[in-house]
Amino acid sequence: MPARRKPHLEPYEVFRQEKDGDPMRHGGSVMAPDPELALHYARELYGRRQESTRLWIVRRADIGVLDDPDWLQPPLDRSFKKPGGYVMREKLDQARARSGQAKRIAGAGRPKGPDGG
Repeated sequence: MPARRKPHLEPYEVFRQEKDGDPMRHGGSVMAPDPELALHYARELYGRRQESTRLWIVRRADIGVLDDPDWLQPPLDRSFKKPGGYVMREKLDQARARSGQAKRIAGAGRPKGPDGG
């Protein structure tokens, strides 16, 4: 009797969506010899109790990894696109002061009516 060879199992990552409109989230991983069985295993583990509306099953070897800090940095300085990267308030106040249109405090400079208000 010839010895049976053990099938080569590969890890597959499972991403799931709990309800329509939700983002896909990593649910876990399954070990399977081929994509078809990985799909069945994922469906059994993450879909049998209707806790998922959609599953993505991806072979781990097919996932691209980008962890080089040089590649993750933007090629140009775009700090002006960040909310705190470029402060306009001070520059606007300076420009208004130079033009004589400085921002007035609410109610200041208005003539008072006959009743004082």
